[in-house]
Amino acid sequence: MRQGALRDWLQALGERFGLKPTPIPEDLWQATLRHYPFLARLPQAERQQLRELVGRFLRRKEFSGAHELAVTDAMAVGIAAQACLPVLHIGLRWYDDFTGIVVHPGAMLARREVTDAAGVVHRYREALLGEAMQGGPVTLSWQDVAAGGELAERGHNVVIHEFIHKIDMRDGAADGCPPLPSRQSRAHWHAVMQPAYDRFCEQVAMAERFGGAPPWLDAYAATAPAEFFAVACEAYFVNRERFTQDFAELTALFDSFFKPN
Repeated sequence: MRQGALRDWLQALGERFGLKPTPIPEDLWQATLRHYPFLARLPQAERQQLRELVGRFLRRKEFSGAHELAVTDAMAVGIAAQACLPVLHIGLRWYDDFTGIVVHPGAMLARREVTDAAGVVHRYREALLGEAMQGGPVTLSWQDVAAGGELAERGHNVVIHEFIHKIDMRDGAADGCPPLPSRQSRAHWHAVMQPAYDRFCEQVAMAERFGGAPPWLDAYAATAPAEFFAVACEAYFVNRERFTQDFAELTALFDSFFKPN
């Protein structure tokens, strides 16, 4: 199909007939599964469910390329498939607070401003692989999105990371806890997550300060509870077996949220 044709086709079909989008073309879907093997390892029924969800996702979202990057159908389907994985069993409503997805060729330089304890303002630029804005778009580095299949062994996935932040932000600023239906469920979430986060931060500190064994999970997870949630979810979705070796209690917790039935 010509560049951009898939998105136009799905959107026009839905608007004209009010029907679910026609499934993603077979050759494009199979190429996506080959590029991201962790998707291919899903049970057949879940792969079909994901394929249908991707079609609905593409009809609802708008992709744009930064710095003259042309977002091809293959790129859009690849991003959509990874973004839909966390909501496979809980639905696209978790992503209904935004429309835009901006794809950069590589890492983005974001302007940052921090005021220290003495009141001195420090301005600097930070390289970002992706960013999720509360109520706004998701931005992604295509270079890192494209490497998602190779990085799964290490538990890395920038698309899942940023879309988990969007889920986390559904009830306000990201704090490492998604919206949950009751005070009891929120208390249980924190009772499981907080000790895991504390242990992980201690392991990172021991590795950095005293030469201890570094953790398998990306040390960036120790920067804040929200980042711990996002980084942990990356690994949970792309390398569940290895993640569970270190965080069996989080696998059970995430199962209860992402696979409620």
